[in-house]
Amino acid sequence: MKFYVSMAFMDTREAVEVARAADDLGYDGMGIPDHVVNLETLKTPYPYTKDGKRRWEAFTDWPDPWVMIGALALVTTRLKFVTTVYLPAMRDPYSAAKAIGTAAYLADGRLELGIGVGWCEEEFELLGQQFARRGKRTDEMLELMKKLWEPGWTEFDGEFYSTPRLEMEPTPPRIPIYVGGLSDIALRRAARHDGWIGDLISTDAALQRVDRLRDLRAEKGLTMDDFTVITPLTDAFTPEHYARAEAGGIQGIITMPWMFYSGPDATLAEKIDGLKRFRKDLALD
Repeated sequence: MKFYVSMAFMDTREAVEVARAADDLGYDGMGIPDHVVNLETLKTPYPYTKDGKRRWEAFTDWPDPWVMIGALALVTTRLKFVTTVYLPAMRDPYSAAKAIGTAAYLADGRLELGIGVGWCEEEFELLGQQFARRGKRTDEMLELMKKLWEPGWTEFDGEFYSTPRLEMEPTPPRIPIYVGGLSDIALRRAARHDGWIGDLISTDAALQRVDRLRDLRAEKGLTMDDFTVITPLTDAFTPEHYARAEAGGIQGIITMPWMFYSGPDATLAEKIDGLKRFRKDLALD
């Protein structure tokens, strides 16, 4: 089982030291969340809580993921970085491809692109992007960005984007694409790419979705051998819990180890101590 340390809601000033510690301690990666702004008032309910309220308080840090990954890549040697999740359709494809590709280049192959289609209509409107048909635009953007990341000249003629002959450098290493979301539409999109990222979810619910992904991949003549499943789990705490998840096809866990020991208000020192204790308690060393 691989373990990714979540940066969600973390003080940005702590990120470098947490990444260095995670790298030294043998963690596999870091999860980098994404929002551009946090609007005070929303009509759109948050889809991942029962009451529709957001999980974070006002003035929580949401650093730009590509600036953050570029910085963390230069102070680590082995950690991978996955976005949890980035919303391409909230941007234009060329600026997005440039930022992602540059971060991937600096990370030297340690970048995994986790994407979603988004839920906050007001944030899309603020950034000048259409909320309607965002799923279709996401699909086309991914196709276009893959071409922009290839060496040589690129041309593209799609429903939403038409690209004259151009090139974009530097050419990054291959960037695997993992799709986030819990709906069947999200799972269908994930099955067409390299992996799936879950939200906070029980092990049983996650394994049900792995089974669904296995069926969707089989329909396309694809196996799960080269498909990655990464998710946080709400009910996994022990080696036995994680072994069950791994046996069911989950390869990576996104976690905040300090939450088990010091809670959400952990200091930087307590975060790093939590990283150490978690590995020791799970006998990962």
